[in-house]
Amino acid sequence: MVAAVKITRLDHSAADLRGLAGKSADAAQVRRLLALALILEGQSRHAAATQCGMDRQTLRDWVHRYNAEGMPGLRSIRTGGHPASLTAAQMAELKALTIKGPDPAVNKVVRWRCVDLRDEVARRFTVTVTERTIGRWLRKLDLTRLQPRPFHPKKDAAAQEDFKKNSRA
Repeated sequence: MVAAVKITRLDHSAADLRGLAGKSADAAQVRRLLALALILEGQSRHAAATQCGMDRQTLRDWVHRYNAEGMPGLRSIRTGGHPASLTAAQMAELKALTIKGPDPAVNKVVRWRCVDLRDEVARRFTVTVTERTIGRWLRKLDLTRLQPRPFHPKKDAAAQEDFKKNSRA
């Protein structure tokens, strides 16, 4: 015979758990909350697990986790993913470099494009990434890809002002 699963944490009623399930954005957490609500209503572990699309042993594990940790214990744990290519210090250096802008004599460009920043990241940090990754990093650093119009390094400001004054006549 199957031993009954007991929910010892009585912070929420079955109706409360259903309400929390309606507000949750995590589908797996919703299934867990609804299964716990069914158990609180008196259904067997097998029936509750079947209705919520899980094995009864899995439901038992979630009940134990809910009893130990409460609502935070029912959230899905997201792990994995690709490790960051640049450290926080390198990202700060990239942001400062982007804000400062390129040196035309050294970098051979008058404004940064993603392809230019990609090459600069490869040169400085020995990390090879795509242009799209550079664009995502710029958005993450709260920088926009829109750039002010570049100006010629040998421009004459006085001649421009003189032109503006005399051209309107």
